[in-house]
Amino acid sequence: MHAALPSKIGECLEAWRLVPDGSLLTTRSSWVLPVLHEGAPAMLKVARIPDERAGYRLMTWWDGRGAAKVAASFADALLMERAAGARDLAEMARADQDDEACRILCGTAARLHAPRRNPFPELHPLESWFQPLFHLASKHAALAPAAETARQLLAAPCAVGPLHGDLHHDNVLDFGERGWLAIDPHGLLGEQTFDYANIFTNPDLSDPSRPLATLPGRLETRLEIVISATKLEPERLLRWIVAWTGLSAAWFIDDGDDEGAAIDLTINAMARRLLG
Repeated sequence: MHAALPSKIGECLEAWRLVPDGSLLTTRSSWVLPVLHEGAPAMLKVARIPDERAGYRLMTWWDGRGAAKVAASFADALLMERAAGARDLAEMARADQDDEACRILCGTAARLHAPRRNPFPELHPLESWFQPLFHLASKHAALAPAAETARQLLAAPCAVGPLHGDLHHDNVLDFGERGWLAIDPHGLLGEQTFDYANIFTNPDLSDPSRPLATLPGRLETRLEIVISATKLEPERLLRWIVAWTGLSAAWFIDDGDDEGAAIDLTINAMARRLLG
């Protein structure tokens, strides 16, 4: 009955008695399919690469607090509630509501970082996540300051806990009465300040044709908003922005994406100037 779909998707449809309710989305790392579960809208996500599994474990561990609620799971598959709201953080940011979008992202991060009684799931160490930056920094001088900053931060972390790892405007969705909730975590373990750095490079990385994060004064304004909302130490947050933009630029460089790398390196230079 589901011959047109990948076999792993078909297995989940049968196991959880799901009905397809939309088109299959295929990404590098996963398949995503809107479905009906007991008549209610849901999303089925199935991993295509092993790295996805840590994020699935973290989504289950969060248990719907700050993130989409998981109804069922296998090691490489999640059945989650589907976002029903019409609001979009990226569009809000581009429509002169960037301050509010930043506050929503900070509030979501705070909910995800809130202490839980359950032991942490198995997650990717943040230090291992930074290896592409360390590898490429020796070949690309523009990455060297970020690599050195990252080494210093990783050697003496503060407030370590589970991290989303990719918390930005397109990964926090409007779930109607349930509010703004996160999806698609990488599933990392490290200093919680890292999760806020991604705010400062988006939504530009998802649509470079409409710059916002790189506009003059935007980094400073966002910095004030995030510090006010989180009480994070400003210098440490800036250093994590330097480290994060270096890592992101390294990924883009490795993929041959000069436009994405340029956005990261522009914000990297802005943050280093503020550090003095």
